[in-house]
Amino acid sequence: MKGIAIGLSDTSKEILKRLKKTEFINEIYIASSNKRTRGNAEIPLKKPTILLQDKWEKLDLIIFIGSIGASIRLINPFLTTKDKDPGVIVMDKQGSRIVPLIGSHQSNAQNIAFQISSLFGGEVIETSNSNDQNYLNLDSFGHQWGWKRSGKTSDWSKLVIRQAKNKKIFCKQLSGNNLWKNSALDGIITQLSQDETEKLNSTFHVSIFNNHANSWHPPTLWIGIGCERNTSKELIEKSLNTFLESNNLSKLSIAGFATIDLKKDEKGIIEIAKDNNLPIKFFSIENLSKINVPNPSNIVLNEIGTPSVAEAACLLAAGEGSKLLKEKRIFKNTNFSSNENGAVTFAIAESKNQYYPSNGEIHVVGSGPGDISFLTNNARKALSKCSVWIGYKMYLDLIKPLKRKDQVLIESNLTEEKQRCEKAIKLAEEGIKVALISSGESGFYGMAGLTLELIQKIKKEYRPYYEIHPGISSVQLAAALGGAPLMNDFCSISLSDKLTPWELIKKRIQGALLGDFVIAIFNPQSIARNWQLKSAIELCLKFRSENTPVLIARQVGRENQSKKFFTLNSIPFQEVDMLSIIIIGNSKTTLIDEIFLTPRGYL
Repeated sequence: MKGIAIGLSDTSKEILKRLKKTEFINEIYIASSNKRTRGNAEIPLKKPTILLQDKWEKLDLIIFIGSIGASIRLINPFLTTKDKDPGVIVMDKQGSRIVPLIGSHQSNAQNIAFQISSLFGGEVIETSNSNDQNYLNLDSFGHQWGWKRSGKTSDWSKLVIRQAKNKKIFCKQLSGNNLWKNSALDGIITQLSQDETEKLNSTFHVSIFNNHANSWHPPTLWIGIGCERNTSKELIEKSLNTFLESNNLSKLSIAGFATIDLKKDEKGIIEIAKDNNLPIKFFSIENLSKINVPNPSNIVLNEIGTPSVAEAACLLAAGEGSKLLKEKRIFKNTNFSSNENGAVTFAIAESKNQYYPSNGEIHVVGSGPGDISFLTNNARKALSKCSVWIGYKMYLDLIKPLKRKDQVLIESNLTEEKQRCEKAIKLAEEGIKVALISSGESGFYGMAGLTLELIQKIKKEYRPYYEIHPGISSVQLAAALGGAPLMNDFCSISLSDKLTPWELIKKRIQGALLGDFVIAIFNPQSIARNWQLKSAIELCLKFRSENTPVLIARQVGRENQSKKFFTLNSIPFQEVDMLSIIIIGNSKTTLIDEIFLTPRGYL
């Protein structure tokens, strides 16, 4: 993204510097007149009209710090059409009010405004019909689901206007992910089945075909390709376009190319993939030979050892449940005076699933111990960015007030951690930005580790982007409720032996006791695990005084939060459950006037 921020007064310096640290802004300026030409070491001074004249067509985003009126007057001479203009956002110098001025849809200014608000703690002021009247952003919403748009801007504008007049809008979806239908905005669109006739002038399509005025194109087509050695890129490109056009298929629906691994150094194939920013999947002779195809070739079999390259490769790339959409077709150079030399074979398979990992993202979010107030700004920004939130129902319920109507929740059960992670990765591979929610801190017994284990199984070049967003752990809040027991070296130990053998847990407890660590205990006791905590405390009593102070905090960060102090020999086991955090002091920990404290040694 290419973005600039312009402060309309000297008082905007601080917020400009904060914006420069975000992913949205590359350059910052302070507006100057002709009389103010003195430079600034930190922030350059520029005349806004000259700045905009030079950069307008090159930018994705402009943020003004100052008045809306002044901002409008500055951009007015440069406005063209909404599909060409950059997004424009106006903020006050405190970051408390953020207004997406233009480009709410096409330039994604609305979504960016929400992400910025998460960082600055400000309020987004929206004035678009899509927000006020629960309209779907017809001409932009598909981007968040990994689709690409075709059709004239004027035709899309007609649909948008029709929707604004509360007239029916229809959708005919024939391919791609349909999770968007689970959003709170789905009810405003009438879905047409495959057999139903489209409603002229009021229908948009989600399909691989190129014969509709208003279409979103999910990346579900895999292009199988075989060619003579040193076939030119020009011939490959021209032939591919001809093949697609003759079958009325959209180039925007291509997920990637597929071929035999003998072609890893084939310049023409590599260049065509690079030019279109698409991946290539290479397959071995052994794997290609296993695929049944309608047009096997004995010539190809004798030459390289498999009866099919193009047809077999596209089916392999498309995966389970795919279908061969177009059988192979051979293209040769007929113009010997041109640089279109060689011969190329294409076949096309349609996958059940989208594939667009370079657009997809996984954000593993630690949602904190409970109350939404403990959610970090970094986590809020990630949640705002993502179209899908996946998590255990109770965790999702806690952060649901932050959800927009265009975002979708996927709930799962407590024991389905692996399935949650796999679902998040699959959606990210499809080109969707996904938030995977853990309570507390995702790197403490949460989803971060499992997610990265699964991501490592994907070849590096095919992995979607991922980011871990730390959260406040329940042990941090429990410690704060009690005082400052974690001041001088501590460790956390889970008593759940579901994934870790009990003998190993015992060794870890013993090691912590020998090192005189303060010990925080997670997952202390459940109905099925009712003896581990007693065993752990018995072990503690062999190394520590029976009067060692202990904190039991329950439901921390939630409505029924409680804390109670005990000694090591007086723990009420019957009051402890999976919602409890136990902190056991070390030899120096004290409890005086309900202040639970492990001295650091400053005094």
